[in-house]
Amino acid sequence: MKMLLAGGGTGGHLFPAVALAQRLLAAEPESKVLFVGTRRGIEAKVLPELGLPLATIDISGLVGKKLVGKLIMGPQLIRSLVQSLRILHKFQPDVVVGVGGYASGPVLLAARLRGYPTLIHEQNAAPGLTNRLLGRWVDRVCTSFSEMDCGFKRSRTVLTGNPLRSGMDDCPPVPSGTPRLLVFGGSRGARAINDAVVAMLPDLARFKEQLAIHHQTGAEDLERIRQGYREAGWEAAEVVPFIDDMAAAYARSHLVICRAGATTLAELTACGRPAILIPYPYAAADHQTANAQSLASRGAALMLPQSDLTPALLARLVGDLLDDRERLLGMAGVSWALGKKGAADRILQECRVIAGVVSEVPANLNLNEEM
Repeated sequence: MKMLLAGGGTGGHLFPAVALAQRLLAAEPESKVLFVGTRRGIEAKVLPELGLPLATIDISGLVGKKLVGKLIMGPQLIRSLVQSLRILHKFQPDVVVGVGGYASGPVLLAARLRGYPTLIHEQNAAPGLTNRLLGRWVDRVCTSFSEMDCGFKRSRTVLTGNPLRSGMDDCPPVPSGTPRLLVFGGSRGARAINDAVVAMLPDLARFKEQLAIHHQTGAEDLERIRQGYREAGWEAAEVVPFIDDMAAAYARSHLVICRAGATTLAELTACGRPAILIPYPYAAADHQTANAQSLASRGAALMLPQSDLTPALLARLVGDLLDDRERLLGMAGVSWALGKKGAADRILQECRVIAGVVSEVPANLNLNEEM
C-alpha cells in the first residue's frame, strides 16, 4: 500500500503519523509512505533523522490571523493546492491520511478533487479547525476519545485511539526506589511550566536528596533553566532541550508534569504514569483542557489550569503525591487501564478498507469499544 500522510507542525500531530508509517512499513515492507508538511514545522527536522521522506508545501496557519492576514493567504492557499496536486500526481497514493495541522488542508482537498480515498485522524477530544472542516467529506474519521462530540458523521467515524511511538506499549510498571519526576511541555518546551518548576524547588527542599528530575525545556529556555536549577542547588537534575527516547524517560519516571496534548495523554496512559496536567490555555478550541479533563475525571491525573499555576501550589501537589505512594500507584493503575493499544493497526485497517485493499475490518479489532 502507498500511503501519503499530510500535516504536522507540532509533535502532537507528527508523532502519531510517524507511528502509523513505521507500523505499515514493519508489517508490509514493500509498502511506501510519503509525508507532506512545511519547511517550518517539526517534521522538517524529525523526518530526515528517521529516514522518512518528506515533501513540502507553502502554507501557514489561518487561526488567529486578522482580516488582512486572511486575505493575503488567498494566493498562498491556491499555490499550496497546486503543489499538493503535483505531489499526488507524482506519488499516486492508495490512500491519503490527514493528521491535523494546516498542511493537511490543501493536501486533503487536492486528494478529494482527484478522487483518492481519504482519512483523517483526530488526536484530541475537541477537534481542530482543519479536521472539523475536512471531516464533512472525507471517507473515514478516526478518533482518539470516546467523549468526542464534534459533529463528525457517525457512519464515517470510528474510535481507534492514538498511534504511539515505538516502545510505549512495552513500558514497565512504576518502578520502586528513588522517585523520579519527568517534566516536559511538548516538543518545544513550555515556558510557564519551566518557570514554575524551577520556582517550586525551594518548597521541595525536603526531597532534594531523594528526588531525581528529568526536565525537557525546549532549546530556547535551556541555559536559563539550567542556571535556575544550579542556583537552587539542584545540580544533579537532568535538564535537556529535547528527549529523543521518550519511552525510556517514561519507564524511569514515577510522576509526570506536562501539557495535555493528545499524543502526550496517549503515551501517559499506554505507560500507566500518573501526571499533573497543565493544559496549554491558548490551544485551538481549548482542546487541551478537554483532554486533561478526560483523565482527571477518572482519577488518572490531576489537572492544574495555567491560570491557577503557582510554584507553591505545584510544589504541594508534587509533594503530596510523592508522600503517598499508594495514591500514586492507584493513579498509575487507572491511567494504564485507560490506555488504548493497537491504534496504528486499527487505523491502517481502515485505510485498507477505504483503499479497497480489503473488504471489511475484522471484528476482533473492536473499533468502537469504549476507551
